Amino acid sequence: MKKMITMALVLVMAFAVTACDNSDDKSAGQTELFISAAASMTETLEEIADLYAIVEPNVKLVFTFDSSGTLKTQIQEGAECDLFISAGQKQMDQLDITASETVNTEKLDFVKDTTRINLLENRVTLVVPENNPKNINSFNGLKDALSNGNILMAMGNSDVPVGQYTQKILEYFQLNEQTLATSGKITYGSNVKEVTTQVSEASVDCGVIYCTDAFSAKLTVVDYATTEMCGQVIYPAAVLKTGKNQETAQKFLDYLATGEAMAVFEKVGFSKP
Repeated sequence: MKKMITMALVLVMAFAVTACDNSDDKSAGQTELFISAAASMTETLEEIADLYAIVEPNVKLVFTFDSSGTLKTQIQEGAECDLFISAGQKQMDQLDITASETVNTEKLDFVKDTTRINLLENRVTLVVPENNPKNINSFNGLKDALSNGNILMAMGNSDVPVGQYTQKILEYFQLNEQTLATSGKITYGSNVKEVTTQVSEASVDCGVIYCTDAFSAKLTVVDYATTEMCGQVIYPAAVLKTGKNQETAQKFLDYLATGEAMAVFEKVGFSKP
């Protein structure tokens, strides 16, 4: 009897070891694809990741979400990245050797030839907290409030796309950002999610963010910026030369342009350029 029990235990242990080996093999067989993407894409890309797991079960998507300026710096400093999706052309241009030297001043060469595309278009919006305490209903109204009233507006830092778009809006209305900041009428966020949070928590009277972030945070949009105010909001994407999985990155980038992925993007307010 004791001998039979011992043999049974041996078989159980052998089965457990085999099961662990099979699990390790499955994990080892996956390709990790490193993607650096603008913070405003967090919710959509996480949803798309679930869909892509069905299409390509052997690919594990590893995301880094932050401001495009921060991501650009991380890539430049050696962060692992196969695919970069920026919320602005400037940050992509700064890594693209074919871009103007007035933008790519350091002559960086990270973007793989022919892979760069304009993936998405977003819209810049003016949002307010619940109940809109300062009764701000338009960008024109915002101009008057910043010029004459007691108001606090949240915007992105100057090194992130949403901040750069907001700067253009201020310039359009001939408002001096430095003067407004010094007088305590502007507060900043290091990325669009930080600006969104300030509005959601009603720590500011309004903020300038993307319509996609307003949708995700269920914030009230009171106005949309026109192209005359800040230009088009284009999200370029490209495979990077320094990436270890360039072919896999290209396949995922191709998938992002499919109808299935675009349906997820369009649901929150993105559109094709």
